[in-house]
Amino acid sequence: MKLIHYAGETLLTGDLIADAVLRYAGALAEGSGSATIVIPIRLPDGTVADANLLVGPASQLVAVPQPTDNEEIIDEKLIDRIELEIERLAPSHPPINTPGDDYKIMGAPSEWEL
Repeated sequence: MKLIHYAGETLLTGDLIADAVLRYAGALAEGSGSATIVIPIRLPDGTVADANLLVGPASQLVAVPQPTDNEEIIDEKLIDRIELEIERLAPSHPPINTPGDDYKIMGAPSEWEL
């Protein structure tokens, strides 16, 4: 399970869901778009509820592992829908590496070059 830190709150959800939400927020940020997404979370009493998140360029999301005795939240349909949206938002033409560019982190700021 992972805790997503979002808008001053923490939301406990499954590992794969948290990872997909962060990737989706990144894809939305690249296109300067935003979207509302509903994800299942575990409440402090152990029950599962839905949380609505507005994600986009201004989203400041952090997901960290959280040890818990609760069962992992898995929602394969949700993850599939998020992955389809990420693909839809991807540029139609991937960046082309030129010889000698293998050491660069593609899409990262130039100061991140290795």
